[in-house]
Amino acid sequence: MSSHISESISLLKKNWPVDPILENFMLGNRTDVVDHSIKVKQVIFHIPYLAEEKKYILWKCFWPDCHNCCERQGRLPLTVDDLITIGKGLKYKKTSDFIKNETVTASWIESGPSGNNVLLTSINLKRKQNETESDDGTHIRCRFLDEKGSCTMHPNRPGVCYLYPFSTWLENENGKPRVHSTYQFTGDCPGFYLSDSLDPMKEVLTDYSKSIYEYNMQYTRTTREGYSQTSFV
Repeated sequence: MSSHISESISLLKKNWPVDPILENFMLGNRTDVVDHSIKVKQVIFHIPYLAEEKKYILWKCFWPDCHNCCERQGRLPLTVDDLITIGKGLKYKKTSDFIKNETVTASWIESGPSGNNVLLTSINLKRKQNETESDDGTHIRCRFLDEKGSCTMHPNRPGVCYLYPFSTWLENENGKPRVHSTYQFTGDCPGFYLSDSLDPMKEVLTDYSKSIYEYNMQYTRTTREGYSQTSFV
């Protein structure tokens, strides 16, 4: 994984300045990282705090100058809502035909919140027309990104696109689902920076909390209806 991140950071440096402290962190070379959690509405955000520098790692988007998140996609899992909305946008009358022609099913393993490995299987939007399961997790430029760097599907792009640079998961806490979220550190995004406090990002967290919560509810329904699977391995 670190080799992929190193490659991404090298590419990022060609167009954006990268803080050496953040680079060192993303490469996994820091042992002083503290998980600072903050609840915003219905989502618990986990923000890294570097104890040595006494700094939080925060984020902001440089759109429209940057579209790295679309240039080097790893996968695009779809919810039931996505299947319907995107299928209609691509002029499919039947969702089954959209799934057959425009998606690929893939499985991958992620580290779960409690340290367990989680096997995930989902229907993913093809980032290129001839994408296969073997391409899953590799960096591919999304085919719906035009030459100017704009998304041709917006605002009906996959729900997961609205989450970037966050990843998200559900935990069972006393019988109730609790939504958690943290950053994806892939080395592709120039938006991370260091700050003495969380104040500069409170508005961003508030805005994202709604999208993240809604996405988790949609993805839970997607799993319940058999379009995706999650199991501990």
